Amino acid sequence: MMAKAARAAAAWRTYREVTKPGSPGLMTRVRAIPRMIGAVTRGRYEGLGKGKLALMAMGVVYMISPIDVVPDFLVLIGVADDFGVFLWLMASLLGESGRYVDWERKVITGRVEARPQEG
Repeated sequence: MMAKAARAAAAWRTYREVTKPGSPGLMTRVRAIPRMIGAVTRGRYEGLGKGKLALMAMGVVYMISPIDVVPDFLVLIGVADDFGVFLWLMASLLGESGRYVDWERKVITGRVEARPQEG
């Protein structure tokens, strides 16, 4: 019961953050995710660690993998663990991508120095 409440609270916090005035909107955040991943992997954006990015990738693999900690044939419990991972992943990605968009805006306006590109 506590896990359901925690997931619901996380979803509500994410919704409030995405709809806050002056905050990047949902589609802006979604479109920024590939750019954010690229910037993190190239070392240009330090706001998201590679460890947390790897953890998010493991969440995606867990959701699409046919092997679960709790099998899906246990209908309510099996689907609930996948849904919990999905909620965590979406909350994390949307929150991080919002911070990334804010960082991009600061770089564009010159308030933050971007890391030099290699190559």
